[in-house]
Amino acid sequence: MLKYIERTRSYYSELGYEPYSWATYDKVPFCTSTKQSLYKQRVTLISTSAHLATNAGDQGPGAAYNAKAKFFKVFTTPTSPTPDLRISHVNYDREHCMADDPNTWLPIRALKRAEATGFIGELSSEVIGLPTNRSQRVTVEQDCPDVIAHCQRLKTDVALLVPT
Repeated sequence: MLKYIERTRSYYSELGYEPYSWATYDKVPFCTSTKQSLYKQRVTLISTSAHLATNAGDQGPGAAYNAKAKFFKVFTTPTSPTPDLRISHVNYDREHCMADDPNTWLPIRALKRAEATGFIGELSSEVIGLPTNRSQRVTVEQDCPDVIAHCQRLKTDVALLVPT
């Protein structure tokens, strides 16, 4: 078992950083759905994965951390055909994970099966890409309002965040 939070705290402590202050919110701009059953709801996938940046070097499975592939603005992209979104721009445990299965960070195929079997009402026609900015302020003041606006435009009932 990997103790991710403990390892992350230890790593940044060794670099001289103060202990991370986890974000907490008394007011959350989301609400409980008024629809009783998931099979009646539209699900929008939110992902922290990024479009392939053609001039940013290796972004394939097992690629080293690649800051050049990072993005800084919320985006949307169609769910069909399944977009080519990558995760080389985020820090993850590259020793224990090859990141060779995009379904782990972009479960569009599973959500389409859930739609086909009636488990969910429908999958939104777009994925929302959420940047992994290291600023809580930018995330709260810029990215979250953009995500909410896209969710409203897409008539989202349930937002599913799959962070990488």
